[in-house]
Amino acid sequence: MRTLRKHVLIALTILGMGSAAVLAQAQTPTQAPTQAAAPEGRHGHAAQQQERMAQWGEHAAKRQAKLHDALKLSAAQEPAWTAFQAAIKPDAAAMAMQGDRAVWASMSAPARMEKMIDMAKQHTARMESHLAALNTFYAVLTPAQKQVFDAQAKGGRGHHRDGHMKGAPHAG
Repeated sequence: MRTLRKHVLIALTILGMGSAAVLAQAQTPTQAPTQAAAPEGRHGHAAQQQERMAQWGEHAAKRQAKLHDALKLSAAQEPAWTAFQAAIKPDAAAMAMQGDRAVWASMSAPARMEKMIDMAKQHTARMESHLAALNTFYAVLTPAQKQVFDAQAKGGRGHHRDGHMKGAPHAG
């Protein structure tokens, strides 16, 4: 009889624990919408993403300062440099539009595809604008400065193929 009571007591304890776990799981969906309402970026690391973007901005500023110093621009070339820097400044609005996961999640597959095509068109337009600014700036450089600029702008950005950007020609 005692072993039967032990088994019943153990079974009731296990049943009680199991029902507590099920009850706890049933309550978590009410908490999920509040978490989903505030998307936190890729894998829930919005703060880290913002920190990486800030570091990237600092790195880009240092790289541009290094290029500016290496070019040894004359006073007559400075306005062209300033205009070039203003033209190639990243578009924060476009970057913010890409990262809104809640909007993307609520879209149908065709709508997402249309948005991606629209973003690609905007990216192409920005790149064409950057090219025009680059050509304008490049035209005021001396041949020696062009060599320095070409050497500095050659690559080493990104994390693909030993520092070469994805899709960039691979030397070697």
